[in-house]
Amino acid sequence: MFKRSFFWFTILVAFAVSQSHAQSTAGVDPSFFNGLHYRLVGPSRGGRVTTVTGVPSQPKTFYMGVASGGLFRTTDGGATWVPITDGKLPLGSTGCVAVADSDPNVIYLGTGSDDVRSNVSTGRGMYKTTDGGQTWKFIGLYNAGQIGAVRIHPTNPNIVWVTAQGDAFKSNSERGVFKTTDGGETWRKVLFISDQIGAMDLELQPGNPDVVYAWMSRLERKPWTIISGSHDGGFYKSTDGGEHFAKITNGLPTELIGKANLAVTAAKPDRIYALVEAKPGGGLYRSDDAGQTWTAMKPQRSITWRSGLIRRTRMSSIRGLKVSTSRRTAAKHFRFFARRMAITTTFGSVRKTVTSSFNPTTVEQTSRSTAGVRGLRK
Repeated sequence: MFKRSFFWFTILVAFAVSQSHAQSTAGVDPSFFNGLHYRLVGPSRGGRVTTVTGVPSQPKTFYMGVASGGLFRTTDGGATWVPITDGKLPLGSTGCVAVADSDPNVIYLGTGSDDVRSNVSTGRGMYKTTDGGQTWKFIGLYNAGQIGAVRIHPTNPNIVWVTAQGDAFKSNSERGVFKTTDGGETWRKVLFISDQIGAMDLELQPGNPDVVYAWMSRLERKPWTIISGSHDGGFYKSTDGGEHFAKITNGLPTELIGKANLAVTAAKPDRIYALVEAKPGGGLYRSDDAGQTWTAMKPQRSITWRSGLIRRTRMSSIRGLKVSTSRRTAAKHFRFFARRMAITTTFGSVRKTVTSSFNPTTVEQTSRSTAGVRGLRK
């Protein structure tokens, strides 16, 4: 079991250039970006940021969800932010937001921050808008608790996968991986272990949404502590769109397994990163064969501290981008999107800059508190 206490941290979210733009800038001298620095772009209130996403077809549009303050949107690259769920949703705790690549007016919002800490705002299911956030509709999974991942099929916005940690305070059956094929009218539980084991993260293989990766673990809040980890759970893979899953352990920790996040990249679809909370064996792992075998990359303990809270990173979809976090930033999220842009959030404040490193595709984690690799979005 892994115990954690209060702490202050910041969230780093990086958005990278699209494939076409990356090719056009591949020859740019990295020193050109050396003078760029982070700057505050707001909002200055709203709580710690728990989810961020961009819209590839709208390069200046981004969404930001906070732990207890709802969902915000910017359409001018972060210059201004507007709350789009205030007065429309009965709660403010957000876990994950996803925008359909095939129709940016379709947005799914999973409630309940999945970073369970000493104070937890319980989620109350899934919400959906088909008009870009003007109106929202509750679409089920009311007792799913904290929802940490929402993934939309790249060409069919009615097909969605959701990870549910379950009730943060007690055992319940509405947890695991859920799938809808009718836009949220009905949900099917496609991966379930027990009423104590929830789903932590889920990713689709770029270019092949039939291949689905998921991580399962136990995470529960007690009045006196937080339980993160058990001997059940781990990495699961599906090759039929999430209808059936198989557990894979080759190269991964197999004893006390906690939370983890996954990252995939369109630059190399068979590559997956997983930053794993485990004892023994916690650290960064990589697979180059679509999750069949794994190799430990960074076994040091420093990158898995506070890992029940901080476990998300996004990889670049292009070759030639390197991102690292300093020990001072204690970054939580890395997510690379259609613009060479980085956003750092500190309890609701967003900062942005242009990223400046164009080395071969890697993911570097040097933050004292960072503990997660999360998947790529184009």
